[in-house]
Amino acid sequence: MNENETALTKIKKPSLFYGYTIIVASFFIQAIVWGTSNSFGIFFVPLISEFGWSRATISGAASLCFLVHGLASILLGNLNDRFGPRLIMSACGFFLGLGFLLMTKVNSVWQLYLFYGLIAGIGLGGIDVIPLSTVARWFKKKRGMMSGIIKVGTGVGMFIMPFFITWLLKGYGWRTSFAVLAVIIMVSVIFIAQFLVRDPIQKAQFIDNRNSHTTENLNKTEEGLTFQEALHTKQLWTVCAIYFIILICVYTILIHIVQHAIDLGIPVAVAAGLLATIGGVSISGRFLMGGAGDRIGEKSALFICLLFLLTALCWLQAVKTLWMFYLFATLYGFAHGGFFSLVSPLIARLFGTKTHGLLFGIVIFCSTIGGAIGPFVAGYIFDVTHSYKIVFLILAALCMVALALTTSLKPFRWNRV
Repeated sequence: MNENETALTKIKKPSLFYGYTIIVASFFIQAIVWGTSNSFGIFFVPLISEFGWSRATISGAASLCFLVHGLASILLGNLNDRFGPRLIMSACGFFLGLGFLLMTKVNSVWQLYLFYGLIAGIGLGGIDVIPLSTVARWFKKKRGMMSGIIKVGTGVGMFIMPFFITWLLKGYGWRTSFAVLAVIIMVSVIFIAQFLVRDPIQKAQFIDNRNSHTTENLNKTEEGLTFQEALHTKQLWTVCAIYFIILICVYTILIHIVQHAIDLGIPVAVAAGLLATIGGVSISGRFLMGGAGDRIGEKSALFICLLFLLTALCWLQAVKTLWMFYLFATLYGFAHGGFFSLVSPLIARLFGTKTHGLLFGIVIFCSTIGGAIGPFVAGYIFDVTHSYKIVFLILAALCMVALALTTSLKPFRWNRV
């Protein structure tokens, strides 16, 4: 009798499906880490004030962080496939906390790039790929909705953390703020990571908490293409290209929207509230579009999100007053939330879950190249032109390309039912 057959004989309907524990744990990791990371733009003002660095210089550190995060996602996704999430996520929490703690000692540009760009970037690499790849193995029928619920955590964090960080900066300065955030991240992520479990087999349970299975069905958490098979498909690289463009748009907005609002006369504290608005509205996008992916397919749901993004970017060309910024934040926030709820289920639907973590890591890496390029180039364009107008026009054009690529995306015969 093999290991899976032994597990099968022990499985019975549990009083509580452990998959829901995975959802709750992942939710809080997303809220704490992405809520903090996506608020990095708030630190621009104190860093520029103290060191006189350009926006391109500071944006470059954020860009390096995104790039390292993407590269680390490939390795961490592969390690998660092999060894499970508990140890790998704990290591991520350590590196993230260490990076933020070292930021309290920053006095030069190379330190900014090393501490935030490299060390924190390594820790950030597992924050999406580990929990979302894990939940893809615990749920199938409601995979999109459950992924959406996890990503709601990011929206909650983006809603809360800008206000919390602004309060820290006003009361204690940017160095102490980084120290406080370091402790919160390291302690909470390492603690919560202990609740993560790779797949239902390790808890003697079934995917989707079903009552009875054959041994064949027990292995459905590992269905799909092998890594080599997926690597040679057009679909994988199309998804990579789509999310490469999406991340250019997303991280350019997250890093620069606060400064753009300040340039137009919006007070710093109010401008920081735009990030909170984006985070708050993204909650609905994450939940609704994650569930929509289960019903109408991730491709159709992704197309809708891109339409919202294009509308927001076109509107941004005319934004000048506070109410116009909030309308932009509402349109953009909905799209933002949907993008991150759909990517993991889309990969699972197209390629299965056999090597989901590794494939997800590749998509994250390709997309974060966009996330690295976007903020830096936007900062450079602003430094040259003293305006974001050209930046926003470029983002709108790229969004139209992503819409065309999404239309061309076709499913495989193997996963049609």
